[in-house]
Formats: sequence, C-alpha cells, structure tokens
Amino acid sequence: MIVGIPKEILEREHRVAALPEEVTAYVQMGFEVLVEAGAGDGALHADAEYAAAGATIVLGAEDVFSRADIILKVKQPHFNESVGKHEAEMVREGAMLITFLHPAAPDNHDIVRTLRDRNVTSLTMDGIPRISRAQSMDALSSMSTVTGYKSVIMAAAALPKFIPMIGTAIGATKPAEFLIVGTGVVGLQAIATAKRLGGVVKAVDIRAAAREEAASLGAKVAGFEAPDEYAIGEGGYAGALPAEWLAREREMLAPLVATADVIILSALVPGEVAPVLVTKEMLEPVRAGSVVVDVAVDQGGNCEATIPAEETVMHGVTVMGYVNIPGSVPVHASWLYGKNMLEFVKNLFKNGLDAPDFEDEIVRHSLVTRNREILHAGALHAMSKS
Repeated sequence: MIVGIPKEILEREHRVAALPEEVTAYVQMGFEVLVEAGAGDGALHADAEYAAAGATIVLGAEDVFSRADIILKVKQPHFNESVGKHEAEMVREGAMLITFLHPAAPDNHDIVRTLRDRNVTSLTMDGIPRISRAQSMDALSSMSTVTGYKSVIMAAAALPKFIPMIGTAIGATKPAEFLIVGTGVVGLQAIATAKRLGGVVKAVDIRAAAREEAASLGAKVAGFEAPDEYAIGEGGYAGALPAEWLAREREMLAPLVATADVIILSALVPGEVAPVLVTKEMLEPVRAGSVVVDVAVDQGGNCEATIPAEETVMHGVTVMGYVNIPGSVPVHASWLYGKNMLEFVKNLFKNGLDAPDFEDEIVRHSLVTRNREILHAGALHAMSKS
C-alpha cells in the first residue's frame, strides 16, 4: 500500500498533510510513502527530513497521484496549472483520497461527482463526528483553533483604527467593537484573541451551551434563542434553522452588525451549506472602514457579499472571503493536521492495511464517495437543491 503526499496548490496554502514524524509512523504501519518534492517547505520541513523519515521524494505531482493507493491532502482538489489537469482527475481510479473536501459547498459538487465517476473512495476530514473516540482525529476543531486566532489578526491588520483603548496626552481612543457570530471552536478562539488585543466583544450563537462558553471568556452575549430541536444538531454542533427562524436571526443581528468595527462570521452546520446571516442590505449602515471576516466561506459563507478567495469592499466595509486561513499559519496548522490525519488513518486501517473498516462510525460519517456512489448526506442534500 502506497501513501502519497502531494504539495498543496491552493493559493496561500502552505500546509502539508504529514510532517516527517507522521511519515515515520506510516512506514512503521507498513505503508510505502511518496512525498512530492517541496511539499513540506511551507511548514519549514525540507525534503531531506522526509527522506530521513523513510519517504521517497518524487519530483512531480502526477507521479504521486498515479502511483499512490491513498492520497493524503489538506484541501479539496484543485486544477493544477503546472500539469494542466485537475487533481480530482489525477487521483488513480479505484484509489482513496482523504482530505478536507467540504462536499456540501456548491463549488465542490463537480469535484465530488468526478471522484464518484472515477470510483475514488473519498473521505472528508470535516465529517468526523464529535464523539470522545474521535477527538484525536478532529481536524476541523484543530483548524478552527487556527482560524479563530488568525481571523482576528487579519481583521486587526485591515482595520484603520486601534483595537484597544489607548490613552494619549489629548485623550483616549475608544476600543474597537467586535461581533463574533458562531461561538464554536473558531468563535471562542476569536473571542479570546480579540479580548487579548483589547477589543470589546459581543457574541451570538443559537446554542445555549455555546453562549455560556462565550460568556465565560468575557464576551457580552447578544440575545437570540432558538428551540433546541432546531438549534442543536447531531453531536452538539449547530443545527440548520428553518427559514422563518433564520429570518428572525438576521433581524436580531442587523443592529449588532451596524455598530460593529469587526465582524467574525463562523456559523456552520457540519456537512451543510453555511446559512446566510448577513445580507448586503445589512452592510449599508455599517461604518466605513469596518471589517467582515467570513470564515464560513468554505461552505458557502455567512455573508451575502462574500466572494470566495477574495477581499472586496462594499459600502466602505471590507469583506474578507479567504478560503484557507489556517494555511497562513502553516507550522502549527500542519503539526495539528498531520497528527489528526495519522490518527484517522490508524482507525481506518485498524484491522490491517488490506481491510479498511468502512463500518466504523467515524469512517461512515466521513465517507463522501465509494463504489461509484455519493454517500455523504450533506452533499446529497445540497446537490438536490442546486
């Protein structure tokens, strides 16, 4: 069994799916490991380190994709301009792909169909359920920690004013006001970072337990309560609100959005398209110079004005739709992700390299395509609406 680790090609993506220490573990499990030259450069690990760990360094992506039985990646497949092929078409027919696929996102539906048609067994790291046994594999939480921290740093860099209150000889500046929408792992880390920088933080979440966690970090919790049967989904994640409740949430958010200097949007429903919580109309009264960081963009985005992978300005408000924020913190993000991926692979092949356990609960939740079928419920639901 050959594991292939290609170099990530998404713009601003510097992570890698395995560090040399994980390569050593894969070799000990009985895998042969191929690593594309330069795959670890962004995470500050040279080819020589991978070779010393037992990997074979190959010069091109096509070589990795064509030879590997299992491709380990960080982000969903993209068009590789250097070889003129899409990575989804480069995965060998009948092989396996494990990565963040975000299969419910509309932009990724064609990728999922291509994987299905090529009989690729694909598993998505954002499908791992929130159960105690899966904590060491929970790459979504790991990357969310990175995203929550960096989203605030990005906003601070773009904001044309101080974040903390700063006293001067002619008076004190007012602290910046932050609105954090969605207080899962991303939101909680954003709250903590904004507080460290001296911001005044308000937080919104439809789940009571999440609101309590936000309050414990010093955020002022803004009120919006939905019935638990709507607010709480499988595994304690946020649920998908019906249309009428989503409209109520937007109505509640409008005045909070209007007075915020920084808005961090991270409201996600696992496996579903992200709900639009901030419309273009809601941005009109927002102060010019304010910043929106839409970290839900991988699943469609929480802001109607967000353009994936771009920074735009609407009514004087900067809207950031960067799709790979963790890729800008590649050293620690790769350290976390590589360990999560290793534990996932160990669980998948716990019965031997020739007997992947597709009946395991964690694996079942992560499966996207297998045997020329699309199995991911969120992807099927989203595709039925498109």
